[in-house]
Amino acid sequence: MLGIHDLWLFVLSGVLLNVTPGPDTAYIVGRSVQSGWRGGAAAAIGIGCGCLVHVFAAAIGLSALLMASSAAFMLIKWAGAAYLCFIGMKMLLSHAHAPDDSAAIASDAASLRQVFWQGALTNVLNPKVALFFLAFLPQFVAADASHKAIAFLLLGLIFVFNGTLWCLGVAAFAASTAGRIRQSSRVLPWINRALGCLLVYLGVRIATLQARSIL
Repeated sequence: MLGIHDLWLFVLSGVLLNVTPGPDTAYIVGRSVQSGWRGGAAAAIGIGCGCLVHVFAAAIGLSALLMASSAAFMLIKWAGAAYLCFIGMKMLLSHAHAPDDSAAIASDAASLRQVFWQGALTNVLNPKVALFFLAFLPQFVAADASHKAIAFLLLGLIFVFNGTLWCLGVAAFAASTAGRIRQSSRVLPWINRALGCLLVYLGVRIATLQARSIL
C-alpha cells in the first residue's frame, strides 16, 4: 500500500516511542496537575498539532532543508531555544495562587489557548522533532515507492494519532489524581517553577544540539 512495508512494526515502534516518558509527557502531566483535564488535553492536542507540522514538512521535503542547510538549522534551533527559555523564565518568575472559581471561569479559554500554543510551538520550533520524522518514516517506505510523500504523510498521521491518544490518557490519569494538589496554594507555585525549569532546560538543550549528532 503506497510502498509502505512492515506497518505492524511501525505501529509497534511508534507506540513504544510514545509511551516512553519524555519532556512532552512531563509537560502534559504538569499542565494536568496545574489546570486539570482540560489543561492536560490542551497540552496534548497542542503537542500533536506541533508534530503534524513536521509530518507535513517531511512529506513535502522541507525537513530535508534542516539537514542540508546549516543556516536553516541554526535559525530554527535558536528561535526554538529562545522561545522555550522565554516562557520558562516567565513561569519561574510568576506568582501562582490557588485557583478562584470566578476568576478561573473568566480566564479559562485564554489559559487553554496559551497551553495549546506552548505545547504546539515547543514541538514546531524543535529541529530534533523534524529530523526524527525525517529519519524514522523513510525506514518503512520502499525506495521505489511511487507516492513517497503520501506514504510519509499516512505514516506520520498514524504516529501522531496514536501518540495523541496516549497523551490524552496521561492527561486524564494525571488530572484525576491531582485534584487536591491543584487546590494547594503552597504546591501550585512549585508546579509552575517545575514547568518553568523544564521549558528552560529544553531551550538550553535545543541550543546546544549539533546537527551532526541529532540522528
